Amino acid sequence: MSEQVMAAAGGGAVLAADGTPLKERLQKTLRRRKLVAAGLVLPLGAFVFITFMFPIVLMLFRSIDNPVINENMPLTAAILEHWDGQDIPGEEVFAALAADLAQARETKEIGRVATRMNFEYSGVRSVFTSTARKAKNMKAPFKDALIKADEKWGEREMWVTLQRMSKPYTSSQYLAALDMRYDIDNNIVMQDEDRQIYVMIFGRTLWISFLVSALCLLLGYPVAYLLATLPLKYSNLLMIMVLLPFWTSLLVRTTSWIVLLQTNGVLNDIFVWLHLIDDEGRIQMIYNQMGTVIAMTHILLPFMVLPLYSVMKTIPPSYMRAALSLGANPVTAYVRVYAPQTVPGIGAGSLLVFILSIGYYITPALVGGRTGQMISNFIAFHMQKSLNWGLAAALGGILLVGVLILYWAYSKIVGVDNMKLG
Repeated sequence: MSEQVMAAAGGGAVLAADGTPLKERLQKTLRRRKLVAAGLVLPLGAFVFITFMFPIVLMLFRSIDNPVINENMPLTAAILEHWDGQDIPGEEVFAALAADLAQARETKEIGRVATRMNFEYSGVRSVFTSTARKAKNMKAPFKDALIKADEKWGEREMWVTLQRMSKPYTSSQYLAALDMRYDIDNNIVMQDEDRQIYVMIFGRTLWISFLVSALCLLLGYPVAYLLATLPLKYSNLLMIMVLLPFWTSLLVRTTSWIVLLQTNGVLNDIFVWLHLIDDEGRIQMIYNQMGTVIAMTHILLPFMVLPLYSVMKTIPPSYMRAALSLGANPVTAYVRVYAPQTVPGIGAGSLLVFILSIGYYITPALVGGRTGQMISNFIAFHMQKSLNWGLAAALGGILLVGVLILYWAYSKIVGVDNMKLG
């Protein structure tokens, strides 16, 4: 027999044909299958980790990492660690500072040090660079020499900031991303009113994302219903029209809206021709929040239509006929029988469009102007222009946490199990 099962004479244990206990044989088989499954999944898992999880972890670490001062001004950082912060430091600290500045200039790291300090204490970049040029020739007493080189070295706020920035990790980037800062006594306070910007931008990003999701649902629901109920020859043509934007470059679609919406563009010319507005009253529909909403709604509309269509297509037409035959009018039958079955598609489409909207960059950058910019545009600015990568990472980290909170709230209220993409 190829796989004979028999009971052992002594203890009654079930054995396979080769004498191995059957339970042990089954465990080995299951273990082998799990290893094979893990081996098949491993390449995908490694790809997801390298391209998705690792960059997120790196971004979150970058938002608190603060090595510049600690690494390039080690003598000053070590002494300031024990400074009480109540008055200007003594001669020992000034001597260490002069040595660190001279060394940083020799290693060409003084620019990084000055830039990092300037992010926290505006206007001190030139103080560091100009003092570093003189530091090599300074002699004791270093306190008088440094204050003579620049009066800011005699200010307590400069030393409090330098002490705070000497630590290898900091929360100052997250405070800046929430329009807060440390004061001279290391208390957390709000930024001056004219410097408060990021909380407003986060609010604007959420508002635009919710508005675009609502407009996509309002426009996409009837289109998805037509796709699901029309005869096949008509629904195929309509599906091609829905998918047609995917065959066109995002940049081309966005710039096309600039042609349509600008003050002397196609839409304003039509309104003037129809005498809906006069030539002096042309509507400003571009380079503002309206332009961002219109362009993003057009671009993201297919991402709402497709999940809705995939759910509506599975709803049997007999349900509506049964409701009508039982005495319900068409509106009641639609509201009470058909619409509740489309909720999974509404949830999937809304969540997909909202998540895509909240991180959108190119469309607001091109058509948003001053009032239509979103938080992704400011993250890109700090990554590419100001080179404040820590603040960019903090903004990205807050955006990530906000999306996760909204996803958790959606899961609690609607339920992820009720969401279907098809």
